[in-house]
Amino acid sequence: MIDYFALLNEPRRPWIDVEELKEKFLALSSDFHPDRVHGASEDEKQSANQRYVELNAAHACLRDPKERLRHLLELEQGVKPRDLQSTPVEMTELFMEVGKLCHEVDSFLREKARVTSPLLRVQIFERGLEWNDNLKSLQERIAAQRESLVRELISLNQVWISPPKIDGCREREALPLDRLETLYRIFSYINRWSAQVHERRVQLSF
Repeated sequence: MIDYFALLNEPRRPWIDVEELKEKFLALSSDFHPDRVHGASEDEKQSANQRYVELNAAHACLRDPKERLRHLLELEQGVKPRDLQSTPVEMTELFMEVGKLCHEVDSFLREKARVTSPLLRVQIFERGLEWNDNLKSLQERIAAQRESLVRELISLNQVWISPPKIDGCREREALPLDRLETLYRIFSYINRWSAQVHERRVQLSF
């Protein structure tokens, strides 16, 4: 497995400034861009292309909190974090709200597809605006929850960089791996719910 942190000259850590990461990626990848090696030999082109693909994959992984945590945990623990099906307790209420609203909007969309009368189309359009407002409000709550997770991730990053001392030594066991694994799963749910809500807002616009 390629260590994407090492590939981009980044220390292993839960939080990375994405703008700084982008600048580092652009600097490292510029020499391997296809436009820069078009006159090279086929072997050199193939090698440069492979490195360019790897750098792109590393950047895509580390700029996303969920994927960064997955990669970090896999590097630290030697195995991929488990994708549990149960919703984290702290996210149960939001999970129920997303499921309920998405189900209601799906029912409305099926009703909308059956309407042919111009008068009823006007009414259904107005109701669609209300559903869209509800989805927008939920989308904002999901985004706020994500920002809260990001703030916690930044806080845990400080613990990761300077873990507390145990018996006078900084111990690996003090690193917050369990909480980072929980955050990985929560980010997974947040991403999924955000996509579900966005998809239904798109469907309502047609």
